[in-house]
Amino acid sequence: MVDYTVTVATTDLATAGTFNNVFIKLVGTDGESQHTWLVSLKGPLCFYSGAVSSFTVTCSVSIGKLILIEIGKKPHFIFPEDDWFPANVEVKSPEGDTYNFPIYRWITDSEVHRFKEGKALRVFEDDHHLGRYSRDQELKQRGEDYCWDEYLEGIPHCMRSEDPLDLPCEVRFSFTKTTEFLFTAATGLAELQLKGLSDCTENWPNIDAIHRVFCCKRTDISDYVQEHWKEDAFFGYQFLNGLNPMLIQRCSVLPKNFPVTDDMVSLGGQCVLADEMEKGNIFLCDYKRLDGLKTNNINGKKQYLMAPLVLLHKTPDDQLMPIAIQLKQTPADDNPIFCPTDSEYDWLTAKIFVRSADFNEHELNVHLLRTHLLAEVFAVSLLRNVPMVHPLYKLLVPHTRYTLQINNLARALLISENGVFTQFAASGGEGMRTLLKRSLSSVTYRSLCIPDDIADRGLEDVPKFYYRDDGLKLWEIIHRFVQGVLSFYYKNDTEVQKDTELQKWISDIFEHGFLSQAGTGIPESFTTVAELVKFVTMVIFTCSGQHSAVNAGQFDYAGWMPNSPISLQRSPPTTKGTTSEATMLQTLPAVNATVQGMSTVWLLSKQSTDSVPLGKYPEEHFSEKKPCKLIEDFQGELQMFSAIINARNKNLEVPYTYLDPMVVENSVAI
Repeated sequence: MVDYTVTVATTDLATAGTFNNVFIKLVGTDGESQHTWLVSLKGPLCFYSGAVSSFTVTCSVSIGKLILIEIGKKPHFIFPEDDWFPANVEVKSPEGDTYNFPIYRWITDSEVHRFKEGKALRVFEDDHHLGRYSRDQELKQRGEDYCWDEYLEGIPHCMRSEDPLDLPCEVRFSFTKTTEFLFTAATGLAELQLKGLSDCTENWPNIDAIHRVFCCKRTDISDYVQEHWKEDAFFGYQFLNGLNPMLIQRCSVLPKNFPVTDDMVSLGGQCVLADEMEKGNIFLCDYKRLDGLKTNNINGKKQYLMAPLVLLHKTPDDQLMPIAIQLKQTPADDNPIFCPTDSEYDWLTAKIFVRSADFNEHELNVHLLRTHLLAEVFAVSLLRNVPMVHPLYKLLVPHTRYTLQINNLARALLISENGVFTQFAASGGEGMRTLLKRSLSSVTYRSLCIPDDIADRGLEDVPKFYYRDDGLKLWEIIHRFVQGVLSFYYKNDTEVQKDTELQKWISDIFEHGFLSQAGTGIPESFTTVAELVKFVTMVIFTCSGQHSAVNAGQFDYAGWMPNSPISLQRSPPTTKGTTSEATMLQTLPAVNATVQGMSTVWLLSKQSTDSVPLGKYPEEHFSEKKPCKLIEDFQGELQMFSAIINARNKNLEVPYTYLDPMVVENSVAI
């Protein structure tokens, strides 16, 4: 008789433990054990949250090298069936070998579940028939659990699910996350209703009245925005380091539909526009994707959303100052080009229309499409096509945490027929669908890779561009980590090419995420290790750093509504000299639209207490020493980078924190 020591660890999440009876079978190359009931003196506390319990499984002879375990649970006659979330199982063999079986899955039924030993195996090296069978069965079940669906024609596909309860337990919010999310949403709405604001369809009587909304919910930056939102320097700063740093580009030739002349703009001294463009000091933001969108009706009123063109000038003191704004794409007598020399309210109103356009472009394209929807595609393809034992699964699964549920909630609560964005944003409804389609058609692989994107937009040397500085450094750190891990498993290009599971992952992404559009530059397959490393780097950066950059500051920059109006209810001025404070107040969104928008960005900016920062991996999927050491090095680099960001921010009037690794979450989780 030989004994195997089996140690079972249960995660310390709330509700993770079980009082059910747990059974295990060990499967090896030379045989298998009996199904063994795991029982000890701890009794029902063996598998409580955070418990680590050891047991002995006895076999008549050695069963050889362990390949997998079968584990399951059955209700105790006293306790009803409950859910269990084991972390891992460690087995010490009589020969002195130690085998680790990562689980990190909810077990909610009385079925038998198979888990392979922790050493990563690609499909072409999984040469034992039981291992291959387990692999095939896992992917077959995953294919049934994670089905593709089309939410709207022309945008990335999503996972089929009616509500969060339709999602497999392993991808749902934790108890902590669910409780805090509901509490944040409920308290915000209750506060609005107590103040009588959520149903008020009137206009704001004055700017000071807006202070009543969420007066207790403030951040240092939201206070700064409230104080400086009218200033040209801060207006220009936001194109670099605000919510949407993705639109600005260097301008070497004026667009034909933006006829700005030297006598319109003031560049200081003897500077002329052509010379400043040649020197690289002129920048353009073009909201052409918004042109001609059908806008919303809110409170029975037609809303207005322009497609502006904005020209900016880098001054000798390195400030980015707006010098011209045209609110519609087609030049015309009733489409004046506004400049800082115009009257106070002409210029301020023009900037308000730009900020409203930027809010809608940001929320639907930069935030929803380019992070949330693409992250869901990456996650669903991974879960459908890549088994737990695969190195790619081990590398990427932490970056899928909560994504499927947060997107499910977004479709239900924000962009559905009765969603907040549909009801209260200028681009809600038909306009939203059109903008999402246009946005996907403009997405390229290069635009998702920050080094390529910055180069393509000509922004390599723009001063005080902290999104670029921090983003490029973060990309470099992630790339080095990914290259180390994948190069450990893929020694040459041939191994990449013959990994059918890897190829199916990228093939599904190309088909369901980018609708098989070869013009995007998204690879349809991988032929080299370098291609694989770059793409996986992009996936991790998109799900972590990029999402943080365009999400974490939503309340900071949009909490003060005049800086980012969700909608506008008066058409733009067609003649200069016709605006006033009164017309500006009539243009801003009504009270109910304002407070719905502000409460939403408050909710979407609120991290839960169980958030996991970039590079932290509480679930230990890797077993080999090399990838574990690479994770340690990755964490060390991120910690050093965070210290550098914090030191820099002490000297900034407006700190840029959104790409600080201690702020960035591992996944699109909010």
